[in-house]
Amino acid sequence: MTPFTTVEGQAIRLIENNIDTDQLIPARFMSRPRKNGYGDLLFYDLRRDAGGTFRPDFPINQHSGKEPFLIVGENFGCGSSREAAVYVLQDAGFRAIIATSFADIFRNNALKNGLLPVELSKTDYEALCAAHDAYPERSMQIKLHEQCVTLGTDSWAFTIAETSRQMLLTGMDEISYTLTHIDKITDFEIRYGAATPWGHGSGLGASDSVG
Repeated sequence: MTPFTTVEGQAIRLIENNIDTDQLIPARFMSRPRKNGYGDLLFYDLRRDAGGTFRPDFPINQHSGKEPFLIVGENFGCGSSREAAVYVLQDAGFRAIIATSFADIFRNNALKNGLLPVELSKTDYEALCAAHDAYPERSMQIKLHEQCVTLGTDSWAFTIAETSRQMLLTGMDEISYTLTHIDKITDFEIRYGAATPWGHGSGLGASDSVG
């Protein structure tokens, strides 16, 4: 995964609540191989009218692919569980999603794949939206070390579990992160094996009998 330390760029604002995973990427596209890219499938149905023409009023249709942040409403990523809902956002160029709340499964999938879910209090979220609306072309910064979002002279704090934060900062997945503790794991296995030989094939021999 690409490490997330400090990311700077503009934001796209899509103030909708309860955006579900089928809106993010309709189920009929789920058979596409990931290697082919999902970016063009993001909000596929919402971006088009009934005739299939792109809607000029839909904010994502003004997305150049270079804006790394998406500002949404509450309960983002609800609906069915699909990791492709994270892939489609990443392949469209987004590095972080800012909301007041996320569906649990979406949040976990995002963290496991290097997409940062930034959850702000309602008060901070409204202040961020007001600042963004006042200067929509201004760049925003998200600093994961400091756990804050900065826009102009304003800054808003967010929290993230420390293990997830370290994985994002270093670009590690769960397996890579676990292997950073291999010495402790090996030491435990040795000590546990010595204390419980009957559970590791080193107790009774094949010819030994019980009773």
